[in-house]
Amino acid sequence: MNDWLVKFEGRVRFHFTPTSASWLNQIEIVFSLLQRKTLNGGSFKSKEQLCQAIEAFFRRHNERAKPFRWRKREVKGSQLQNTIVNLRN
Repeated sequence: MNDWLVKFEGRVRFHFTPTSASWLNQIEIVFSLLQRKTLNGGSFKSKEQLCQAIEAFFRRHNERAKPFRWRKREVKGSQLQNTIVNLRN
């Protein structure tokens, strides 16, 4: 970690935010993409190889970055009731 911090000195800034912040939903999407496109099924022989794969993912991701299209699913009354019942169990 220290080597990484030195490599990006002046370009990385730590921010302390509440763990229940809504922005976490957005970063979870990016982590999900990282997991599906890079980590699942990956075979990394060293920590360096893993780091290179992650950095390559973010390079590709940033080159093609575009806003997420948020969609709200329509929920019918019975679906909502079933969801509430399932949450209570």
